[in-house]
Amino acid sequence: MKKGVLSLAMAMVFGVTATATEPIDGEKKEIKTESSTVTWKAYKVAGGHAGTVNLKEGHLMFDGSKLTGGEFVVDMTSLVTTDDLGDEKAKLEGHLKSDDFFGVETHPTAKLVITSIKPFNDKSSTVTGDLTIKGTTKPITFVISLFENKATATLKVDRAKYDVRYGSGSFFENLGDKTIYDEFDLVVDLAY
Repeated sequence: MKKGVLSLAMAMVFGVTATATEPIDGEKKEIKTESSTVTWKAYKVAGGHAGTVNLKEGHLMFDGSKLTGGEFVVDMTSLVTTDDLGDEKAKLEGHLKSDDFFGVETHPTAKLVITSIKPFNDKSSTVTGDLTIKGTTKPITFVISLFENKATATLKVDRAKYDVRYGSGSFFENLGDKTIYDEFDLVVDLAY
């Protein structure tokens, strides 16, 4: 009996010691903002515009190689167009930063917090997160793919959900060829 109790006690001690070295919260990998890009593309009846916006900070959470979470902050004051517009470039960028669109003076950042992840193969997962733009938070779902120390995702964002009204057929009638579509794309390439 004493031998059985001693064996049980030893197993408990070594078992606790073995599990105590395991990370509890997973591994947090900071995003290298200088090596990461966020490209946007917006569409209207008579064409569209494209540009970039910078990540201010962010991280992904892992349990081994499995993605378990993440959070990102975008610097909305860095929003620029990459279109060749000559003198119109500064005008468009100013308009996009105004209250007609993203109101960056009042809302200088946008944020995405991952709330759930469903892997569908060893490299890609369907992710749902809370996206905050102009102080409004709504859920968004997209696919993220991981390759070594990089992640890529394409998000389709409905600006009407975030009260970005200018030129939107959801808010105004009879805009004709002045209509700007509500959905815009974000193509995200992350280095970590």
